[in-house]
Amino acid sequence: MAYNFITVSSEGPVTTLFLARPDKLNALTPNVFAELNTAIDAALADGCKAFVLSGEGRAFSSGADLQPDGAGYEGLPDDLGQLIDDHYNPFTRRLMDLPVPLVTAINGPAVGAGLSLALAGDISVMARSAYVLLAFVNIGLVPDAGASWLVAASVGRARAMEMALLGEKLSAEDARAAGLINRVADDGEVLATAQAIAAKLAAGPGKAIGLIRSQMNAAAQGTLDEVLTLERDNQRVLGYSEDFREALVAFAEKRKPQFKGR
Repeated sequence: MAYNFITVSSEGPVTTLFLARPDKLNALTPNVFAELNTAIDAALADGCKAFVLSGEGRAFSSGADLQPDGAGYEGLPDDLGQLIDDHYNPFTRRLMDLPVPLVTAINGPAVGAGLSLALAGDISVMARSAYVLLAFVNIGLVPDAGASWLVAASVGRARAMEMALLGEKLSAEDARAAGLINRVADDGEVLATAQAIAAKLAAGPGKAIGLIRSQMNAAAQGTLDEVLTLERDNQRVLGYSEDFREALVAFAEKRKPQFKGR
């Protein structure tokens, strides 16, 4: 399928999604979210087992597109809450609820809602020259698209408050040191590094990986009792899985297991 605002490539079970508005620093619009949803649906239907999300050009994403473009995009509406309800929040939930892992390749600046997409990855790889920025306060707004939770859950209240209130850039190394992202790579190696991680995840026990990602996200906001119950329920399901049985046989035979995602 041809897309206007994203590009898609697949290698085996890994599908890479690129935000493709480089002239706009991959700024986000409802059409971008619509195309991403369509591409995700198509990839999952084709058997995708892991996604990589990145940006074309020199940015990951500059966040919401604030200006009309004269080509059908009218800019931000007066009711920003409706825009968030209709597009931003559903897409953040979509990424967090994916049945397969998501790796983000943060090839350049990730700003505002663009930072939300970058942090929605289960594992994030960031270019050494890139930076992240909770820019909302600089234009008189609050963090959205899940940025408040995603940042605070990663770095804690004090650092999250500093990022949100001061609206200052955070370098790749500082973002990693703060626990905001997972790995830093040289600029020319970010995508390949992310795709290699995604390929490793795609070859893993897919059923377990899907439950792990949902369980860890739940743990970040749940009580101990809630998490203990969830762990028990998920372990019960996986105890009957083909992948677990294969792992037991492989352990006894002293070989690597061959997971099928079942």
